[in-house]
Amino acid sequence: MARRGGFPGGMNGFGGMNINQLMKEAKKMQADVEKSQEELIAKEFSATAGGGAIEVVVTGSKALKSIKIKQEVVDPEDVEMLQDLIITCVNEALRKVDEAQNATLGKYNIPGLM
Repeated sequence: MARRGGFPGGMNGFGGMNINQLMKEAKKMQADVEKSQEELIAKEFSATAGGGAIEVVVTGSKALKSIKIKQEVVDPEDVEMLQDLIITCVNEALRKVDEAQNATLGKYNIPGLM
């Protein structure tokens, strides 16, 4: 007698994996993602600009933690340069966070996660 409907491959339908095993794997993956996110948030990322004249530190949650400016770079006649260096440095630190997120969480390849 021919079978009708249902999933190809029999009752399991998920390439031989039963629904309980699938749910178990999904829960494990969710726990792994959460652990990776927590580890990333706990990290700090730093960047420098102007040959080390400016240094910023941001957290993995993209919060600015510190800015260090060497005294010799502070020129009241050229405030724009100092502003540009700070912007460059902060953006570089945030780019490092994005790279770390992609490297850490990208391995899970879950659409809509990031």
